[in-house]
Amino acid sequence: MRNAWKSLILRNLSQISSHCPRTRPPDFQVKFLASQNLSSSLRWFSSIPAVDRKEQNPAIVAEIFSKPIGSDEIRAQMESLDLALDLEMTNSLLRDLEGSPEVAHKFFDWVSGDGKLRLNSKSYNLMLEILGKKGMTEEFWGLAEIMKKKGFGIAKDTYLNVSESFEKLGIVKDLNLLKEMYFLNSHENVAGRMCPMICRILRSVEESDSGYESMKKKLDELGASLSSDLVCAVLERIAQYPKKSLMFFRWVEGNSSFKVDGKVYNAMARVLGREDCIEEFWDVLGKIRDGGYDLEKETYVKVSERFHKRKMLAAAVDLYQFAMKGSEKLTDQDFLFLLKKIIVGKDLDLNLVTKVVSTFRSAGDSIRGSVFDGVLKSLRSVNKLAECDKVLRAMEEGGFAPDSSVHVKAVVGLCNAGVLDEALQYLVDVEEAGYNLDLTAWATIVEKHALAGNLDKSLSCFRNMVERKGGEDVGCALEVLVNGCCQKKEAKEAHKVLKEVVTKYNVKPWHSTYKFLIERLISQGSTKEACSLLVLMKSHGFPPYIDPFIDYISKSGTVEDATDLLKSMSLKEFPSRMVFLRLFEGLFKEGRHEVAHGLLSKSPGSVRNHADVLDLFYAMKPEEATAPAL
Repeated sequence: MRNAWKSLILRNLSQISSHCPRTRPPDFQVKFLASQNLSSSLRWFSSIPAVDRKEQNPAIVAEIFSKPIGSDEIRAQMESLDLALDLEMTNSLLRDLEGSPEVAHKFFDWVSGDGKLRLNSKSYNLMLEILGKKGMTEEFWGLAEIMKKKGFGIAKDTYLNVSESFEKLGIVKDLNLLKEMYFLNSHENVAGRMCPMICRILRSVEESDSGYESMKKKLDELGASLSSDLVCAVLERIAQYPKKSLMFFRWVEGNSSFKVDGKVYNAMARVLGREDCIEEFWDVLGKIRDGGYDLEKETYVKVSERFHKRKMLAAAVDLYQFAMKGSEKLTDQDFLFLLKKIIVGKDLDLNLVTKVVSTFRSAGDSIRGSVFDGVLKSLRSVNKLAECDKVLRAMEEGGFAPDSSVHVKAVVGLCNAGVLDEALQYLVDVEEAGYNLDLTAWATIVEKHALAGNLDKSLSCFRNMVERKGGEDVGCALEVLVNGCCQKKEAKEAHKVLKEVVTKYNVKPWHSTYKFLIERLISQGSTKEACSLLVLMKSHGFPPYIDPFIDYISKSGTVEDATDLLKSMSLKEFPSRMVFLRLFEGLFKEGRHEVAHGLLSKSPGSVRNHADVLDLFYAMKPEEATAPAL
């Protein structure tokens, strides 16, 4: 896909109407360098997180921006795609347009100028790197100037990659300018000289009004030129003293030469995100919101982990709601992680479940049914599986739309928790609400009651199911009912159950159910009951299952057992001679010649006089022959 897309872009590059020349006035470098100083609000990050790719159609987007068309026409074509263009997708498209910087720049300018999506530092750094690698210096420095005004800085990876490209292209002046600019505004340079001195002052003062005045006086005398990197470095180093961090932050906010930006607010939020500073924490988050800044992912992760560790689930949910209102949304994994944390909490708060789901859905995200699998797993891990129906209802209140398969999982979950009455009531309520649940739900309730020895309830549930669903396609439920009966009681009880439901509700058991029950009955010596099942099998169109009968009669059965088998296989006439032959062969193999002769005496003439039967008996050794048993 990537190679095909790039080929398409290259074919269309000739259609681009115009783009800025790559030369710039010679005094531009000097002018730009002069604008850089230690008090600059430009931020320099150490790295850029990798960009995940979502499903998209990049070839179509690339083709649109390769055409010589205006902004209005671009907007019309983009809207026709009904493309949910978010930050993640935008950054992914920029990466794929790396080989066509003019197209990438046109796309970037359109997105940033459209106003619907607020690009972040990651987006600007991606575009800056694309321009720098291709030596588009004028566009590069122009974008760097825009980033400075927005409070964005050059990421370390961007700096390293562009520096390497400038060196290969032989752009020495630009390379030197980039190095000098990055050094002057680097975190290491700013923090390395001023941060230790400020931290020493803060550690020496008391956490009081008088301490604040003392700190203020000393910091004013120090004459530090504030920058975002310096302030963040100080806050990071004194994070274990949140009250002193607040004193310093208060002084920073009152400094007329410095404007607090989103980076500083986030650093302060990371310090205050704790139980004993929770009011101050929300106050800082309010300033982030009012200033139009975003809550950084690093801040969200660090603070939310602290909230989870200290069992502050309500605060964690409020933080999640705040973060989801930003331009850079959290991931599906963040949602599921928080949901699971709530579920495994000591006191299950269903309101928090509803709150989190509602927040996730309000952001336009859909919840797959597989999410409930994770919910069930978490509930099972803390022995709260009996609450799965309540959790599912709380999720529904938040906007989750479960399908029938999810409701089946809830029923099975309740059954596995041992609350069978609740499982049945939930099943009935859901079906009355219009859902058509898989018979698996009914079969599980039937089976669990049977295994618990509650045969009356098991039969009651089975009858309820048949009355609601009809007698067709209930073979699964009947099989688990029979299996459950056999595991808890004698096979005769299961035989009674099967005959009752077959005759009363006209249910057709599975072939495997017949086979299983016949084997159980014969193993327990109930051959008459087993033979009666052969009659039912024939009425349902199944071939008689005689293998276990042959084996049993051959080893230990009587002539009466054999005749019962033969009669049950046909209502009006004896079965084929092949069945007789199999019985005779089995008896001879086990050395039970007397029983074989007794059966022969009770056989019809067509069997006694058949050549194959006569050959079988004549083949016996003389000493083995015995008088027929009467």
